[in-house]
Amino acid sequence: MAPTHGKYADFEDLRKQAVALRRAGHSLRQIRDQLKIFNDGLLSQLVKGEPPPAWTKRPNAKDDLRERARELRLQGWTYNEIQAELGCSKSSVSLWVRDLPHPEPKCTPEEQRARMNAGLARLRASQEEERAATKQAAAAAIGELSDRELFIAGVALYWAEGAKSKPHRRTEVLQFINSDPNVIKLFLRWLDLLGVTRDRLTLRVCIHETADIEAAEKYWADIVDIDASGFSRATLKKHNPRTARKNTGDSYRGCLTIYVRQSAALYRRMEGAWYGIVGGAVRQPD
Repeated sequence: MAPTHGKYADFEDLRKQAVALRRAGHSLRQIRDQLKIFNDGLLSQLVKGEPPPAWTKRPNAKDDLRERARELRLQGWTYNEIQAELGCSKSSVSLWVRDLPHPEPKCTPEEQRARMNAGLARLRASQEEERAATKQAAAAAIGELSDRELFIAGVALYWAEGAKSKPHRRTEVLQFINSDPNVIKLFLRWLDLLGVTRDRLTLRVCIHETADIEAAEKYWADIVDIDASGFSRATLKKHNPRTARKNTGDSYRGCLTIYVRQSAALYRRMEGAWYGIVGGAVRQPD
């Protein structure tokens, strides 16, 4: 037989080398570097049909769950029961066990519901733990704020939540209202940074007239660390009986309004700083 020439011969020679390396346990990256083949399509063709060595396979974190799912399926468990037991998605269960025979029911509907409810409770608890861990890690990553960082955070917070002057209604004064105690604490800390003393503040609770006003004022007094007698008269919202209110019960304390007297200069500084933040964020590099 005449010898083979040309590109086909070159390809076959490369393929023999690539297959030999593959069978010797080399990864695609190692074969590429050794044979100097930097075309991914050609490299795939050279090792086509040759399985990758075991050491190159990434470990699957769900392998144990898959094996457990198959065991439970063979014991007669349903998809819903396996999902609840293992705390994984139903689509994953289906993918893992769909080749196994459909089991006959081995427990009553009541037992099935109890098992599913218990599994769902475990799933929700696991999800809540994951949420809490994510939040804790994110909080720890912030650490202590410098004065500059606190100033910028306070400016952004005020611009999002505070009262702002309008062209048709010029009111250059710092006035802030919010129902979140942590937001109130951050705002007060920002005022401390700006040198605003507590005697310049007018505080009042804004709340529905049907709520416990005295308890709400005591709650907010503890948050801002003043005596409740220092509050101005509460602003009461009229109750509309046709509206289904959700902000009711013992946990409802309304909002706290903080008014800073003689704060026109501070307001202008805050507004200017806000536009500086925007300009610094969107300015294109030279």
